[in-house]
Amino acid sequence: MSSYQKRSKEELARRVAQDIHDGAYVNLGIGMPTQVANHIPAGREVILQSENGILGMGPAPTAGQEDYDLINAGKQPVTLLPGGAYFHHADSFAMMRGGHLDICVLGAFQVSATGDLANWSTGEPGAIPAVGGAMDLAIGARQTWVMMDLLTKQGESKVVPRCTYPLTGIACVKRIYTDLCTLACTPQGLQLIDAVPGLAHAELERLVGLSIAPAAA
Repeated sequence: MSSYQKRSKEELARRVAQDIHDGAYVNLGIGMPTQVANHIPAGREVILQSENGILGMGPAPTAGQEDYDLINAGKQPVTLLPGGAYFHHADSFAMMRGGHLDICVLGAFQVSATGDLANWSTGEPGAIPAVGGAMDLAIGARQTWVMMDLLTKQGESKVVPRCTYPLTGIACVKRIYTDLCTLACTPQGLQLIDAVPGLAHAELERLVGLSIAPAAA
């Protein structure tokens, strides 16, 4: 059995931020992905977009400096960097659908090995669906990344051979960032990018229940 420690939510947000290239236009989905804004490397210009009509968001405000007229799509207070702008919701969705975003980072209930995304409903009776703009982002951004815990609270993998929940998008996810590893979704299946120290490849495959190609040399 491997001996390893999961990434904290902050460490995971920092790991995602590390891969966002300079000059990228990025949408951060509701929930865990919003924390990425707090970990953009110093000196790197990343232009953050929010589907409720903001371009140029900064990190979360310090305690006591919140302005609840300035919020992201998850209704969390945000800051605006110099040059930032507000605009109509329809213009925001035109950006999202029109291929103007380099990356979107979304949460997920399930991701298939070939990049299918399920993130708006578990399909359970009484579950409250949360469609939002995820389907627009998933097909509109040049790259869709998912940020999530690898396992459910019951210990089941969220990375699956085939999604059993209603789909948001088909073959749209390029990378999966989790608390235990970072994976690439390819037409041939999963490929390892990195794993937390101490997590053996065989143990990761056991947790996921799928074959994972080794990281590229």
